[in-house]
Amino acid sequence: MTTPFGPSYVRQIAPYVAGKPISEVAREFGLDEAKIVKLASNENPLGMPESAKRAMAEAVAELGRYPDSNAFELKAALSARYDVPADWITLGNGSNDILEIAAHALVEKSQAIVYAQYSFAVYALATQGLGARAIVVPAVNYGHDLDAMLAAIDADTRLVFVANPNNPTGTFIEGAKIEAFLDKVPREVVVVLDEAYTEYLPAEKRYDSIAWVRRYPNLLVSRTFSKAYGLAGLRVGFAIGQPELTDLLNRLRQPFNVNSLAQAAAIAALNDAEFLQQSAELNAAGYRKLTAAFDRLGLEYVPSDGNFVLVRVGNDDGAGSRVNLALLKQGVIVRPVGNYGLPQWLRVTIGLPEENDAFIAALEKSLTAA
Repeated sequence: MTTPFGPSYVRQIAPYVAGKPISEVAREFGLDEAKIVKLASNENPLGMPESAKRAMAEAVAELGRYPDSNAFELKAALSARYDVPADWITLGNGSNDILEIAAHALVEKSQAIVYAQYSFAVYALATQGLGARAIVVPAVNYGHDLDAMLAAIDADTRLVFVANPNNPTGTFIEGAKIEAFLDKVPREVVVVLDEAYTEYLPAEKRYDSIAWVRRYPNLLVSRTFSKAYGLAGLRVGFAIGQPELTDLLNRLRQPFNVNSLAQAAAIAALNDAEFLQQSAELNAAGYRKLTAAFDRLGLEYVPSDGNFVLVRVGNDDGAGSRVNLALLKQGVIVRPVGNYGLPQWLRVTIGLPEENDAFIAALEKSLTAA
């Protein structure tokens, strides 16, 4: 009998499954790629800003050389934007990379990581990949229960993941509640505040998490260029924390983990305020359209502050898969979330107006067929 390779806690991991690509759906169902609508992966429907495309074109001439491993210019741009020293910044190959690096840098095997039920799948994957112990705190109204998460921290806990807004549910925690939570978290426990969707928040909900970084040495704020900035395919994320934390992360960060094109595009996108505003406005209008349709169809949904909406499409545990398949056959890709323990629900990314219309029409047919 062959001895299995690797530790048991790695073999028990269910690999992350991304949203279906358009080409795969076209092949599987015999559809025209040009007519397929993808609303599965929380991408910016506007795509990449023109400013980023121009910056990439200029950077092409240097692709025969390795990228700047320390990303001096990108860090300088982030440092100026957030008014923190450059050594308070760690760059990642997407914010997923940041989350994984933080777990590996801060947690030993058998120590504990706390995160909420229905929160981003990578928290569980990072925990399992370490052989660490997961403390999963039940959600309240599909969102984080910070009081319960605080109470769940034990002597072996080294890391807490908090997503705001949360993926896949879209729930939001008021800044004052997060600040009160940070006041009470033991200083030997690091809090990763995952703000992948923060650029979509309306002005009245915004708070200054970077100011908290200056006050709390155990806080690491994680952000991404994949969502509102439109650079999902380039994979650029970053973390801001005090240097005691970022020094540890940078010891594990892979050399050249952010490529030259990604660095150039990120600098341009960071300074493209017009594109960011356009993205937020398009998202807000699309949210109103989708939720109005859900109201009309009598479907329950979770109010969202991200660029997606979680909607319940049936009452039995096969509903999500069944409606998802019916949508795929019509050339509409959304995200089933049974792997999050939400088999009756689908997560729908907010798209362009015509994409939202196509989804709504396909959903009506899918619900009737189901």
